[in-house]
Amino acid sequence: MILKALTIIRKLIILFFYNLNNQPHKFIIDLYQKYKNEGRKSCTKSINISYNILMMTNNSLSYTRWIKENEVNLTKIDINLIPYQPLISIVLPTYNTPSNFLKKAIQSIISQSYTNWELCIADDASTVKSTLELLVEYEQNYSNIKVCYRKENGHISASSNSGLSLAEGEYIAFMDHDDELSINALYEVVKVINEQHNATIIYSDEDKIDFRSKRFEPHFKPDWNEDMFYSQNYISHFTVIKKDVLNRTDKFRLGYEGAQDYDLILQCLCFIDRNTIYHISKILYHWRAIPGSTAQESAAKSYADKAGLKALKRHFYNDCNVSIYLGEVSGTYRVKYAINKNLSVSIIMPSKDNYSLLYKAITSIETKTSYKNYEIIIVDNQTTEPQALEYLKLLNLKDNIKVIHYDKVFNYAAINNFAVKEAKGEFLLFINNDIEVLNSLWLDEMLSHANRRGIGIVGAKLYYSDMTIQHAGVILGIGGVAGHAHKYFTKEDYGYMSRLKIVQNYSAVTAACMLMKKDIFNEVFGFEEELQVAFNDIDLCLKVLEKGYRNLWTPYAELIHYESKSRGREDNPEKISRFNQEIKYMKERWERELLDDKCYNKNLTLKYENFSLK
Repeated sequence: MILKALTIIRKLIILFFYNLNNQPHKFIIDLYQKYKNEGRKSCTKSINISYNILMMTNNSLSYTRWIKENEVNLTKIDINLIPYQPLISIVLPTYNTPSNFLKKAIQSIISQSYTNWELCIADDASTVKSTLELLVEYEQNYSNIKVCYRKENGHISASSNSGLSLAEGEYIAFMDHDDELSINALYEVVKVINEQHNATIIYSDEDKIDFRSKRFEPHFKPDWNEDMFYSQNYISHFTVIKKDVLNRTDKFRLGYEGAQDYDLILQCLCFIDRNTIYHISKILYHWRAIPGSTAQESAAKSYADKAGLKALKRHFYNDCNVSIYLGEVSGTYRVKYAINKNLSVSIIMPSKDNYSLLYKAITSIETKTSYKNYEIIIVDNQTTEPQALEYLKLLNLKDNIKVIHYDKVFNYAAINNFAVKEAKGEFLLFINNDIEVLNSLWLDEMLSHANRRGIGIVGAKLYYSDMTIQHAGVILGIGGVAGHAHKYFTKEDYGYMSRLKIVQNYSAVTAACMLMKKDIFNEVFGFEEELQVAFNDIDLCLKVLEKGYRNLWTPYAELIHYESKSRGREDNPEKISRFNQEIKYMKERWERELLDDKCYNKNLTLKYENFSLK
């Protein structure tokens, strides 16, 4: 088996480089899927490791190609077509900045296609002569460049505040002293200001540059994602904030250095409507990754992590039901919400035959679930297997388990709607009979989020039996309708920008394990019964979004999902025809949503589930 695994890895590597110039990304994925589907379980981990190593190599090549294909004709714009051209103040703190990097930073501002800007530089008592000489030169040669020379070094928060004191613009942008802006950064921001008159915070996508200004590691972000922001400062650069909002805050607070920008936005959230936060799905900022920067150094990241933790604790200071912890990955956090143990949950589980699966599911719930205030409603859909029938009789004798019978053709949506009428719980947990609980606090975790104001549906982290990812949130548009984020990644993988390790909002989650308030379920009239098998959970999630709630996925509720073992594959003509009709329904009902998932980024693939470039 070891020899076979090594052979697979060798073939992947050889074929990858052989096909390097012929869509390597597609090639790797297709080959990976082939081995995944045909290989033995003992080879799976080796396949995953080789696949992920090759993907990291390919991402760099893909991004170079992506830049060439997507960033063309950047300067062919007409500023006169923008009716409102506000003054943008760019705050730039400096301290002994290498003159070559500082010059590139300032030149990237001077080169902006949008010209109504001012640069507010606050030098934090630099001692390097070349840094000071460069600042003096720019200050003397450009009337819209202002420099404040601090007499004492006060660190990043104090110097940023000094820069803010120079700002006269209606909107304030922030930039680090060795980074660079794309040529149209300010133009794209002002376009949003003209289109969205209520804009208070605007942020963009970003990438990194090395000391040679070679670009790499793009970060394509979702639109405003509140729970993701509480898990990590994914907004970061390029951020522009309306000055009126900044004036209501304490500005950059001393003692939060390393996460001062995170703290500032957390402060702003106390004064703004979340619908006034806008995201530009373009790379407008290039973050310099050199030794000593938080873009590269682990020690610097540790320093920033502690400051970020402090900022979050300050933000939630008045909420005694919230506890804040460092996350599993550097730069991430976990916000835990206390729950009332009196909240009642109805666990609804459709089932037919398959005694062994049902036994494993029920036993794991009963023995591994720390939260006890639940009932289980098993919906028997025409079971004929003798052992399963006998087991259902035994289960029905238990105080907190009820077996009800749905004696019609299988319709997942109708079965669950039928069961909800029997449910006594305030919360509904829809779950498959082919699952197995892994961690005891899974239900506590899901319930703690489902009980929060504004949260609609909560999903869990599901694994295949080989402990690769089966579900980690749903991305709309993949394959035409929807696909599972990070499918086939390993349990240890961080995922795209650590998204496999943090609580965040997704547009949808799978009903293989989803929790929601019964009141919200009834508010959207439950599952759509026209969607008998596929996409009824996606449809439900989208109806909940439509009502103004946000759906959420948590990695801290973990289960195994033995997918499709209870019903089998969709592989006969009748099933395929029904599946195609359900696809048609989704595309007609949710056309706009499927084309623009706010929790994803339009620059990422809609063909695969791995967050690779489109």
